[in-house]
Amino acid sequence: MLIGGQLGHGLLRWISPGHGYDDTAVDSYDGRRKLESLLGGDIWSQLRGRAVIDFGCGRGEIAVEMARQGAAKVIGVDIRPSMLRAGEVLAAQSRVIDRCSFTADPKERADFIVSIDSFEHFSDPATVLLRVSELLKQDGRILISFGPTWYHPYGGHLFSVFPWAHLLFTERALIRWRSDFKTDGATRFEEVEGGLNQMTIARFERLVRESPFEFENFEAVPIRGASRLHNHLTREFFTAIVRCRLRRKPSGTARNS
Repeated sequence: MLIGGQLGHGLLRWISPGHGYDDTAVDSYDGRRKLESLLGGDIWSQLRGRAVIDFGCGRGEIAVEMARQGAAKVIGVDIRPSMLRAGEVLAAQSRVIDRCSFTADPKERADFIVSIDSFEHFSDPATVLLRVSELLKQDGRILISFGPTWYHPYGGHLFSVFPWAHLLFTERALIRWRSDFKTDGATRFEEVEGGLNQMTIARFERLVRESPFEFENFEAVPIRGASRLHNHLTREFFTAIVRCRLRRKPSGTARNS
């Protein structure tokens, strides 16, 4: 049973009176090490000399690093103007502004589209997959890594004041607790800064099946120390990140196949 109302709000204020779980605080990777860790050490040879779109680029660290490591052209895409400005500043500081740009509405097609730590935040991930199909060259590939997913112990991000708290308290109670220290007026998970779409592994797999793409490979990576508990039945609760490589479905394949 979910805990809500005055009881839920009061418990959350008692447990965590001024803040929630900050997943950015544990992200100690720089752009190079993060992409190598998530997508493999050969990622730079794959991207070298290619046109790449970083979809959901945030502040641009990964987009800039891909340009530094030899991508011919990198376009960082984000809907938040503040992130685009931050990316431009970083690209200029890193001396790759000649081959690294940032926009909310890309027009060029790419050999690779990279999306890191974004699919749990997109407000309409199905539409995102359709959009990237317009931006990807016919023989291109999409490289995706994201997490934590919704049933991860900290899948509620800010709202995970303790493991799985976001599953025990109602959305209304959690949002009311957040409003004690955030003043942006958000009333739903999807309205908080960055958005939170409650993405599960099963939902992501369904979205890909219903998209123009198919999995070339897929991996649900276990939480460190929980590999013995991780299997197909328990993976929603014990997966650290999802990572995969997508390619276009063969011509004539039904969208809902």
